[in-house]
Amino acid sequence: MTAQMPEKIVYQGANLELCTEPLEDYFAKGGIRPALKRSTTALWRRYVGSWEIVDDLLYLTHLDGRLVDGTKITVSMIFPGFPEKVFAQWYSGTLRIPQGELLDYVHMGYGSIYDWDLLLEVQCGVVVSKSVRFNEVEATDDDDWLPF
Repeated sequence: MTAQMPEKIVYQGANLELCTEPLEDYFAKGGIRPALKRSTTALWRRYVGSWEIVDDLLYLTHLDGRLVDGTKITVSMIFPGFPEKVFAQWYSGTLRIPQGELLDYVHMGYGSIYDWDLLLEVQCGVVVSKSVRFNEVEATDDDDWLPF
């Protein structure tokens, strides 16, 4: 599997990358997935969602992708009546927002490791806790080239 393009999220005024796919939970729970055009192997889900946390509430604000007929996808195509943004009440889980320098590139999914991850625990679209996980890259037998 190829490393995947991250979602986007605005958190505390900063534009960040999000290595979690909250909209996939909506589809898994019975939401109708539109027929989307595949553009690259780095985007198996065929769209990039843009998200925002406002007053500890998670919102889907934009979708970047195309239907198979070439039409740009919009939030309101999936959520009629919500042209601007929609509260992600369907999502419960951990949002992973990588931070800092890339320590180890992994050519699969969201496996790459960064200095630290901001982890937001979400219940029914509401951020209920926040934590930071500091990461390290472990040496392996493949690291024989290291001078120590």
